[in-house]
Amino acid sequence: MLLTLDLNDPRPLHEQVAGAVRRAVASGTVLPGQRLPSARELADALGVNANTVLRALRDLRDEGVLEFRRGRGVSVLRPPDGREVLRRMARELLDEAERYGHRPEEVIEIIKELS
Repeated sequence: MLLTLDLNDPRPLHEQVAGAVRRAVASGTVLPGQRLPSARELADALGVNANTVLRALRDLRDEGVLEFRRGRGVSVLRPPDGREVLRRMARELLDEAERYGHRPEEVIEIIKELS
């Protein structure tokens, strides 16, 4: 499972890890029922602390994307809800736009120009 993080991304690392796993599941790289590598293995691969990965995995469990089973590790329960993923991405876009001084209405106009 190949995940990458953007070191220039201002979001907390656990959110970036959760997003990377969420994208892997949504894209079909990791399928429902498939086990994930251990938190320690993921942390080593990403160059982050294992607690950061565990926090991300717990967030995904709370969303219903992952399932924790004692003695069996963490496995994918279901793909993330596409609408929820888009809401999260839209929130990130609006936050980024605000950092650059743009209002939501301006973002909507930009999106309309692209479609």
